[in-house]
Amino acid sequence: MIPFRHDHVGSFLRPARLTEAREQYKSGNLTHEQLTAVENEEIIRIIEKQKENGVFGVTDGEFRRSWWHFDFLGGLDGVQYYEKESGLNFHKMETRKEGIRITGKIGFTKHPFIEHFRFLHQHAGDAVAKQTIPSPNMLIYRADPNDAIYPDREAYLQDTIAAYQKAIQAFYDAGCRYLQLDDTAWADLFSEEGHNKLRAKGLEPAEELKVMQRMINESIAHKPADLVITMHICRGNYKSNYFASGGYDYASKVIFGGLDVDGLFLEFDDERSGSFEPLKYVNRTNLNIVLGLITSKSGELENKEDVKARIAEAAAYVPLEQLCVSPQCGFSSTEEGNILTEEQQWRKLRLVKEIADEVWVS
Repeated sequence: MIPFRHDHVGSFLRPARLTEAREQYKSGNLTHEQLTAVENEEIIRIIEKQKENGVFGVTDGEFRRSWWHFDFLGGLDGVQYYEKESGLNFHKMETRKEGIRITGKIGFTKHPFIEHFRFLHQHAGDAVAKQTIPSPNMLIYRADPNDAIYPDREAYLQDTIAAYQKAIQAFYDAGCRYLQLDDTAWADLFSEEGHNKLRAKGLEPAEELKVMQRMINESIAHKPADLVITMHICRGNYKSNYFASGGYDYASKVIFGGLDVDGLFLEFDDERSGSFEPLKYVNRTNLNIVLGLITSKSGELENKEDVKARIAEAAAYVPLEQLCVSPQCGFSSTEEGNILTEEQQWRKLRLVKEIADEVWVS
């Protein structure tokens, strides 16, 4: 079954050797080929570490990326990755001053992530190679717009959907059968503060809820039958920090009853995520809900019995056979990583496996 009973979101803490190599590359002391060689070796290592710790769906740890979203989006036709005057505002901090902007018509032709996946697939062995990419909503809601190129928003939406349809097919042709869309745009709908941010841009939350739903459903509408597509909904992850709070309530009917994905990775690790009650809108027996009950933002290990009790709470709304468990987010959504050690990272994943084995196997 994909998603797996014990799964993970995708990113891992960058090893010191890789961080050093990236810094040497930026300073001109390492060639791109030399950096790639280091990346390749560290990705092979992280694949094996995942297997050692019981992971069935392995990723490349997002080791070739600086950001979980900008690297992929910046590789689309018509999108440019660039240095900004200010970063993103997170709780208690500002991120690096980087972002993306629209410079031309959106499209998908040749993208480096396809070759990156081929390398992962080649070295995954008997494990499933899982590919993670930002959702199409991340382009629509996080890129700096360009009214000169897209005076008509509908054309912008249509071109983005078409680009994602091509991207999904390209990953499939490269051997991908497990694709995850990562999406923080939904978090704009989870609180009045988020609603006000949308309104400040001239957008109405009720209408944007429909747009977000459309972007997901139309982008995956032509996916091959044997390709599993999940979506991870996140409230921000940068150096163990976040940018949004609020439960799923406002968008719950759409998220749980109106999206055509095969599974949802959901944050439920603290009070910022609200209650399980919105899960009552899950209306399909083939929609798997991955409960993100283990935080990736600190190294403190959760109490196993407490987590099992929370799974039982969620099972009051969704049958247990449709539930899975995972960390609430990746361990390193950007290359800086969260505030915990590698060993704490692996303990978290081992705990997830132990919980799943006891809840669903025993």
